[in-house]
Amino acid sequence: MLSMELRGVTKQYKQKKAVDDFSLKLEEGVYGLLGANGAGKTTLLRMLCNILKPTSGIVLCNGMEIDEMDGEYRRILGYLPQQFGYYPNMTAERYLRYLAELKAVPPGLIDSKIEELLELVELSEMRKKKIKTFSGGMIRRLGIAQAMLNDPEILILDEPTAGLDPKERIRFRNLISGFSKNRIVLLSTHIVSDVEYIADRILLMKQGKLIGQGNLEEIVEQVEGHVWTCMVDAQTAEEYNRKYAVSNLKNQGEKVELRIVASQKPVEDAVSVEPGLEDVYLYYFEQETEE
Repeated sequence: MLSMELRGVTKQYKQKKAVDDFSLKLEEGVYGLLGANGAGKTTLLRMLCNILKPTSGIVLCNGMEIDEMDGEYRRILGYLPQQFGYYPNMTAERYLRYLAELKAVPPGLIDSKIEELLELVELSEMRKKKIKTFSGGMIRRLGIAQAMLNDPEILILDEPTAGLDPKERIRFRNLISGFSKNRIVLLSTHIVSDVEYIADRILLMKQGKLIGQGNLEEIVEQVEGHVWTCMVDAQTAEEYNRKYAVSNLKNQGEKVELRIVASQKPVEDAVSVEPGLEDVYLYYFEQETEE
C-alpha cells in the first residue's frame, strides 16, 4: 500500500521555525490540511514535494527517503503550488503539452491525456486561447489539470480553490473525490468547506506544529462544550463580536442571535450547541495573524 511519512521534519529560517518537529504518516485517502495563513502549510508541502530540504528530519515514500528516489518520486508526484508558473502567451493546450513532455508522459498518451483533463476542468473550448486571456478561476483550473498530467499516485494541492467561484469549488471537490482512489491526496486550505466535504482525515497545523488530526467527527469532538448561542441586544452584540470568536451573527427582530466559540459560557443564558468544523477552525486559529 502506498504510504508517506514525515519524521521530525523541521524547517528553520534564521530565528523562526516555519515547520517544527512535524511527524505524520499518510496512507491512501484524502487529507485536508487546515491552518491560518502563516501556519507553515506551504513550507511543509514544498518539503513533501522535495522542493525545499528540511533543516532536520526526513520525508519517506514507501519507506525510502524521497531524496534517494530522485526521478522515480517526481514520476508519481503531482503538485499545484499556491502560485504556479505559466507562460501567458502559450495556449492552454500548448502549455499542457510542454509540461507533459517535461514530466515524461509517454508520447502516445499525451494527446488523450490533455483532452481528458481539459474536459475534466471544463476548458476544452479554451484550448486554443492564450492563457493571458484567462480569468483567475480558469488559470486555477488549468493548474489543477497540470498537476494531474502524469496520473500521479501522490497529489499535493496548495490552496487549490483560491479564485474559484462556489460552482467551480463544487466541481473541484467532485473531481478530487473521483480521482483519489488508491492515491494519497493532500490539500492545504483555509476554506473549511473544501475539507469538510471531501477529506477522509483532517490535519490541524498551527505555528509549524501538527496540533490535531482525525476524521471529521473526531476533530469536531475536540471543541465539544465550547460553542454557544445566545440572544443579545445590538449594542451587546457589537461588544461580543470584538471580545469573542463569533462564527455567526443573525438579526432576530430587536435582538441579535450570536454563535460564539469560547472556552467558557459567554453569558448566563447562553446555550451549548453542537460544533461544526468552522467552529473548530475559529477555536484554534481565530487569534492567528497573517505573515
